[in-house]
Amino acid sequence: MDEKWQEIGDRVYVRRHRSYDMNTGLIVGDDGHCLVLDTRASHRQAADLIEAIRTITHGPWTVVNSHSHFDHYFGNALFRPAEIWGHTRCAEEIETYGEQQRALLAERDPELREELEEVTIVAPDCTFSSAASLDLGGRMVHLRHFGLGHSSNDVVVQVPDAGVVFAGDLVEEGAPPAFGDSYPLDWPVTLAAMLREMPEPVIVPGHGAVVDRAYVSGQQAELALVADLARRAHTEGLRDLIGRFPYPEETSRQAIDRAFLQLDA
Repeated sequence: MDEKWQEIGDRVYVRRHRSYDMNTGLIVGDDGHCLVLDTRASHRQAADLIEAIRTITHGPWTVVNSHSHFDHYFGNALFRPAEIWGHTRCAEEIETYGEQQRALLAERDPELREELEEVTIVAPDCTFSSAASLDLGGRMVHLRHFGLGHSSNDVVVQVPDAGVVFAGDLVEEGAPPAFGDSYPLDWPVTLAAMLREMPEPVIVPGHGAVVDRAYVSGQQAELALVADLARRAHTEGLRDLIGRFPYPEETSRQAIDRAFLQLDA
């Protein structure tokens, strides 16, 4: 447990982990009650996170899952019996695909099999479709779903009194955005809505270093270019367009595949 908390606003912390270069968030309320954003990729990783949280606060916690990818929720069980919040589709996708995610990971990396077998898959039990607000002992934190993007169920956490937004994997730093089960045609629109409605200057991506609004605006422009080029490629073909994408070819082809699924639907 040598990853340190970084305080990025009044009693608002981010912990950046070497595993998946993933960020977890901690927001502490006026009475010590805290919000934990994402619970990491296994029970062992969650236990490490809990030990780190207890260096900041011994108050009760509420958990929020930013979306339904394993590295953000496989640790949920260790935070019970606390409430776990997420988008409605986050709960649905975890219940439907959680075991499949575990099996694919174990097949891909047999060294993790034992650690993954320890995981009890737990979906959020408190869900919403558009917006919710949580009271952390007098400190209000807002949860928003702005639309399809990195996944079908991305949740953004806003801490207005600290000037901080946790964007989850809608924003990526240090690597190209991940398009595996994304919605490339919607993603730039969703990110633009977040920027328009949340004026906070400090933005925490799901992975990588904390960024500012200028960085997110730049990434939004890249995603808009991806959406535009994918639409053109759908009718004109890829040969003359693939080199214009702002990301490496493997990432671009993944984005194109997902965009074509949307266009063909």
